[in-house]
Amino acid sequence: MNRRELLKRGVALAGAGWWGQSAWLPTVSRSGGTPSSAEGQIMTVTGPVDPATLGTILPHEHVLSRFGEPPARRPDYDLAPLFDTVVPILEQVKALGCTAVMDCTAAYFGRDALIMRRLAEMSGLHLVTNTGYYGAADDRYVPAHAYQETPEQLAGRWLDEWTDGVDGTGIRPGFVKTAVDGSGFSDIDRKLVRAAALTHRESGLPLAVHTSGNVPAAQEQLAILREEGVAPEAWIWVHAHNVDDLDALSDAAEQGAWIEFDAIRPDTIDRHVALTRAMKERGHLGRVLLSHDGSSYPPDGTAPRPYDLLFTQFIPALREAGFSAEEVRTLTVDNPRQAFTVRVRT
Repeated sequence: MNRRELLKRGVALAGAGWWGQSAWLPTVSRSGGTPSSAEGQIMTVTGPVDPATLGTILPHEHVLSRFGEPPARRPDYDLAPLFDTVVPILEQVKALGCTAVMDCTAAYFGRDALIMRRLAEMSGLHLVTNTGYYGAADDRYVPAHAYQETPEQLAGRWLDEWTDGVDGTGIRPGFVKTAVDGSGFSDIDRKLVRAAALTHRESGLPLAVHTSGNVPAAQEQLAILREEGVAPEAWIWVHAHNVDDLDALSDAAEQGAWIEFDAIRPDTIDRHVALTRAMKERGHLGRVLLSHDGSSYPPDGTAPRPYDLLFTQFIPALREAGFSAEEVRTLTVDNPRQAFTVRVRT
């Protein structure tokens, strides 16, 4: 079954009320800031959730992905193998203690809110989708209209998804996902980051920006946030494990930014433990996020990259390195709760 068939047979698959305007979807005034029903909540694909009810959260995974494939606003997934592959991965991490997964697959390379909601229902996990455009990968996934429109117009598009749901589904994003180039900082990078800041200012959605090792771009992003009256606490430095300059990470953390080490794999565990220890020694453990950048449904047919190592290997490695149970909780529960809570930070 493909996505078109899913849309036709959705009631049979998901039960009455799967899509359309959901009962929990509040009315939002564009000029009214963060809707009261979402303030202080984490917005999942099945509705707002009290952060206090969540345990361990994975802040950067790819539940769905067509990354590497040609851009497509609405990807056409073959649902039977997708469900057969992805649901067991989600059930596995749930059994290990995970309560929520932030899906960082952006528009045009695999995001599909309807399928995400069905996966959440099937697995029992809280899943969170996003709004925004992805400006890395040589801007391959930046739609043509983004070059012509102003940051205000782009923010308007993303705020429409916040108020009406992704692609009009009523399923609301829980954060803004965008990205900048690996070197330099282009005009389209600046526009996307400014649009993200404007979106946050009106919605309170957190900003996860793929920045990787591009320290000058990170510094300019923080400057743009300041210009738009947005606090660094709204911003996540995605793929910060690629930064060798610990002083740059410390400086961003001191300003309040979130520092995300999100490539936990068998061959990176030692480096990630060392980075986490370095941030602890500098007094910034409370600004660190940990994840895998896993991919449960790669588009090329290769084996999935699951996201279980945090539980099976990385947390034990932290404990062996002297991290207390309270510090592990800070990293895996408290920090992501705070980072992804919908709240205007100005």
